[in-house]
Amino acid sequence: MAKHNLVLLLSIIFFISAATAQRPPNSGNRPNQANFEIKGIVIDKTTAQPLEYATIVIKSIANDRIFGGITDNKGQFFVEVPEGKYVATVEFISFKTNNLGELVVDKNLDLGKVILEEDSENLDEVQVIAEKSTVEIKLDKKIYNVGKDMTVKGGNAIDVLNNVPSVTVDVDGAVSLRGNENVRILINGRPNNLVGGSDNEALRQFSAEMIEKVEVITSPSARYDAEGTAGIVNIILRKGSNDGFNANATIFGGYPENAGGSVNLNFRKNKFNFFNNTGYSYSDAPGNAKYYSEFFNNPTSPFVKEKREYNRINNNINTNFGVEYFITEKSSIIASFIYRNSKGDDETVNETTRFDSNLEETDFIVRTSNDTEDRNDWQYNLNYMNNFNENGHKLTVDFQFEDNYEKEFSDINEKEFFPIEQDQLGEQNSTERPEKQYLFQSDYVLPMKNDHQFEAGVRSNILDQTTDFRVYFEDDDGDFNLDTNLSNIFNYDEKIHAAYTQYGAKFNKFSGLLGLRMEITDIDIEIVDREDLAAERNYTNWFPTVNLGYELADEENITIGYNRRIRRPRSRMINPFPSRSSETNIFQGNPYLNPSISDAFELGYFKKWPKVTLNTSIYYNHATDVFQFITEDTGETTEGGIPIIKRFPINLSTEDRYGFELATNYTPKKNWRFNASFNLFQNTVDGFYEGVDFGAENLSWFTRLSGKVVLPYSIDWQTNMMYMGPMQNAQNKYKGMFTADMAFSKDIMDGDGTLSFNISDLLNSRKRMMETTTESFYSESEFQWRERQFRLTFTYRFKQKKKRDFNRDYDGGGDFEMMGS
Repeated sequence: MAKHNLVLLLSIIFFISAATAQRPPNSGNRPNQANFEIKGIVIDKTTAQPLEYATIVIKSIANDRIFGGITDNKGQFFVEVPEGKYVATVEFISFKTNNLGELVVDKNLDLGKVILEEDSENLDEVQVIAEKSTVEIKLDKKIYNVGKDMTVKGGNAIDVLNNVPSVTVDVDGAVSLRGNENVRILINGRPNNLVGGSDNEALRQFSAEMIEKVEVITSPSARYDAEGTAGIVNIILRKGSNDGFNANATIFGGYPENAGGSVNLNFRKNKFNFFNNTGYSYSDAPGNAKYYSEFFNNPTSPFVKEKREYNRINNNINTNFGVEYFITEKSSIIASFIYRNSKGDDETVNETTRFDSNLEETDFIVRTSNDTEDRNDWQYNLNYMNNFNENGHKLTVDFQFEDNYEKEFSDINEKEFFPIEQDQLGEQNSTERPEKQYLFQSDYVLPMKNDHQFEAGVRSNILDQTTDFRVYFEDDDGDFNLDTNLSNIFNYDEKIHAAYTQYGAKFNKFSGLLGLRMEITDIDIEIVDREDLAAERNYTNWFPTVNLGYELADEENITIGYNRRIRRPRSRMINPFPSRSSETNIFQGNPYLNPSISDAFELGYFKKWPKVTLNTSIYYNHATDVFQFITEDTGETTEGGIPIIKRFPINLSTEDRYGFELATNYTPKKNWRFNASFNLFQNTVDGFYEGVDFGAENLSWFTRLSGKVVLPYSIDWQTNMMYMGPMQNAQNKYKGMFTADMAFSKDIMDGDGTLSFNISDLLNSRKRMMETTTESFYSESEFQWRERQFRLTFTYRFKQKKKRDFNRDYDGGGDFEMMGS
């Protein structure tokens, strides 16, 4: 079956290649022979340099139809319009608008040099215009501009995502979209194995200053990976493109101990553009946890209390270096290299107290775990892009290779203080995890006549990962001996081959984009010396997508979206050997997990007024073979007699999730800006496990409010607040959680420098509080990953101004723009 699918995949690749090769080079220039081209170049009057990202607006006198575009990196613009009479303007932030007057178009027009003059009278307003919105609302996505948020200065990617509409991050670092944790996280529009799984600790390695913006895609088109039933979060890293040399540097320090810095450099000369952003961070992040458990079947010591203190020392360095070579005016090639190193030195002190039925203390044990971690990640990227013309006719080819290596070591010691004081024999764990990942991707976009567009592409993603886990126990002589029953070598090989095609069209006020994606998945699981646990997973899935839009009026439209998605079990979820991070609470994978398939529907409404932008939607998601984490008493106890609880995933039948989302931006006056979002959702799970009904219904919500005002002496003040409502499933109940961040910022040194002070988790309330109830035990827990943090940040800009700090996007481009976007 897999061979037939591979033949089909290769046929599609051949079709795409043939379409690209056989099409005449200039056939995309004139999708309508009645159209004529208007071109020119926009120049800064003071510097005589071309202006990139200037806006050209051409309006028909006959029917108010609007055409337009933006200038490229050489200040050039090309706009195609039908024959007729038009009025045209050219605009750029902080420059006076140039009204070009009436244009009679009955042939191609070359307007030559269009001169723009800086508007000195409105310089005070430039900052407000340039930062008009922290959140941009598009028809198919929300774009969060990181550079405009003071509360994340000196922070990391987790801090950034905490402020993104529709996105929540729990205290463990797990990212959720609209309350659903199965989110596909991309870096620069491409998968990245470092942050691709359920363990998003790696996101803390990315400094906030490296991130330009975050895209939230709730109804992905066929171009995107089908992985992630909730949708896609695309993190776009900075890459400059301004002529000459420009840079900015940031240093920060705070309490509890955290310090670091970053530098963003860009140099462009002729056909070459060099860019680099490098960041280093040190943190000593204390955290804590509390657990209370009552065991119904343990009459001697039914009550157990645990208290954990975490002290995490981390040193992270990351750098992204690249060079872009402009082969021609319309084609370029980018070679880039990303290196990340993370060193962790963590100490966890776990105090366990047991009580009898009369609440008299029977045991008191202290377990100390000293953990070290060293992870190195190398990523190499080669990207080719050819814009055949200015109408969007484009071919991109991407190759990415990752070589990652992680080594962890734990030294665990336990001491009993009551009823007698004695040292227990120690334990040591080590994990080595080398992995390699290869990615090949090609996308082809072909605009056609009358606002139609064809697109196709292929992608292959290959992952080879080995987990070598070893457990050593101390003997009476003080020597540590390997336990062959708990130690294991786990090999995980994954190959995903995909091909897609989609077609878009516009008919007056109606827009449509239809797509179909096929993905072939081959997964091999091997555990050395355990042939009985070897497994293969081979399956092919088809993923249709539909996105429709209708323009009700200017700046007002409705959208309808449908897409099918998949959630594949990753290596940690299918590794059958139990974790050893806790002696009493273990996690064990399930090698027999099947993928979960979901169908999602969304109806959206967008409206923009002069001071208010409103975006709202209702959505529904139906998933089969849903993953559910089951917690149960193993019936085993530690040497001290404490019951051992196991947590593991299973496929638990079906889940229906539906909800309502609202996001709005409000700018009542020049120096005031507010963003608010609200999400209400309910999910219903139906399923049985070993005769027990695990069905559950949960209604929950979360809301986020961000406000920014300018105080006297031009001090910016920003506050972000979020409340996550209570949630529950078949076994667990989560209490609501409120958190707030606050920041102040002041430009100094004639605008070349910025000084910021922010407080993360102002009320020290970012804690997960949970209750778990099963037939054999009841437990309460409270967990805080990181305590309240204060941070002071200084940023200095070399040869650049905030108002002109624009960057080209890494967006994996080629989206068919719907009406009104």
